[in-house]
Amino acid sequence: MIPSTMQDFPLSVAAILRHGRRVYGRSECVTWTGGGEPRRATFAQVADNAERLAAALQRLGVRQGGRVATFCWNNQEHLEAYFAVPAMGAVLHTLNIRLFPEQLAHIINHADDQVIIVDDSLVPLLARVVDELPAVEAFVIVGDGDGAPLEANRNGAPVLRYHELLAAEETGYEWPEVDERSAASMCYTSGTTGDPKGVVYSHRSTFLHAMAVQSASLVGITEADRVLTIVPMFHVNAWGLPYGAFLSGATLHMPGPFMQPQHLTEFVARERSTLASAVPTIWHGILSYGEEHELDLSSLRAGTSGGAAAPRSLLEAFEERYGLRIIQGWGMTETSPLGGMAFPPPEVEPGTPEEMDWRLKSGRVAAGVEMRIVDDAGRELPWDGVSVGEIEVRGPWITGSYHRDPAPEKFDGGWLRTGDIGTIDDRGFYQITDRAKDVIKSGGEWISSVELENHLMGHPAVAEAAVIGIPDPRWDERPLACVVLRPDAAATAAELADHLASKVARWQVPEYWTFMDEIPKTTVGKFDKKPLRARHRTEDLKIERIDR
Repeated sequence: MIPSTMQDFPLSVAAILRHGRRVYGRSECVTWTGGGEPRRATFAQVADNAERLAAALQRLGVRQGGRVATFCWNNQEHLEAYFAVPAMGAVLHTLNIRLFPEQLAHIINHADDQVIIVDDSLVPLLARVVDELPAVEAFVIVGDGDGAPLEANRNGAPVLRYHELLAAEETGYEWPEVDERSAASMCYTSGTTGDPKGVVYSHRSTFLHAMAVQSASLVGITEADRVLTIVPMFHVNAWGLPYGAFLSGATLHMPGPFMQPQHLTEFVARERSTLASAVPTIWHGILSYGEEHELDLSSLRAGTSGGAAAPRSLLEAFEERYGLRIIQGWGMTETSPLGGMAFPPPEVEPGTPEEMDWRLKSGRVAAGVEMRIVDDAGRELPWDGVSVGEIEVRGPWITGSYHRDPAPEKFDGGWLRTGDIGTIDDRGFYQITDRAKDVIKSGGEWISSVELENHLMGHPAVAEAAVIGIPDPRWDERPLACVVLRPDAAATAAELADHLASKVARWQVPEYWTFMDEIPKTTVGKFDKKPLRARHRTEDLKIERIDR
């Protein structure tokens, strides 16, 4: 074997920070304040504060491998922790601010968090579990809000102020050399089917994923971009955007707690954001807000959507009203998260129905990710766009286990079993038709709940729709459509069934319907079907049956 002559340069979060500070030190992190002048900090200033934060955490007793949690909105201070904690050799643990108290306490204790950095507006949420956290040694509050709910904690852990800690430190912290395969950060899954599972990202995986974010076949951010990071920093590294921005020089627009459509659209108009990334529920909210308010989204060159399938009607409406092209992507907590984006092939003419067909794919396999589909017996199926099976993935930013939980049922000989059911064509475009736990098998044939939901949400009277399988004595299972109508809109089950009959095979059209005020959602904004199934089992749903 001929040895390589290449340098063994460690791929680390500190390397990302050094690059952003030196090359793009004038780029900015802009934090929205609710309508007044936004807070601004250059990348150089963020890097200086990261050094101060690392020194302060070290003074608090945090050592390499120690866990520092954040319970924060998307803001400048959260970005500083994104770099300070991993770069000093500790492990950043981003806590989901929307978890139920018992789940929040579980993951803090499961991760052995030593210090928790918390935004002052979120102190009351954290205080609900403050006496259930025996390993936490200190709370650090960002802002001047009331810290009293944390001060009376059972362990006597001190409650400190972020700005005071940083003011007591100097810049010039010397970042240690860390093994690129060591832990940099961790995030827990949303836990819709049991306790959340911890995914631990390495420095190497974080660096490679950040490089991928810059790829034109994925997000493609550059120094010319101003990226509105709506996707939460507490979930899957904000889709890698903060780290990708420091590598590319893209300015970051952080909405803080102001996640309402009014604030998001005002932020775009005032700061001239060029790219926005959000889940479909956020995009729906902006679209609805725009029906009664004049929006200026002209600065946006593109949007990205992920976390759940976006219906055709949503993508078409944004393009028709605002000229905004939204591209879907797919990923998971376990995949860091980017697995691919649905950019149409080059020969497809932009703005055509065919181009929209391609954009409604779940994605195209990203460089750095390998994908396959397998049948129930574990046999690999062809990439023919027809064969349906479970999607499995592997790659340098794909997890191979869970923190303190090997979960062998989730892995298949080095491949991650995603739980997503779908097809892959011969060009690497994949289409997710369902989650394994959501797929409906009726009379021996599969019905895609995702397809039914997207067609229902394409009806002008429908705001939200979720479809679940319910037992049927003749067909084993039949679909039950759970529908939320738009305010001041009206539609009957029969009318909606006729709408579906023009889109799918008639035997797939549900005969069971229920109308409700809201579809339950997970902590990251996805439709949560588990409560719907529970309500059906307890006969808590008013169901209408129509004859087809």
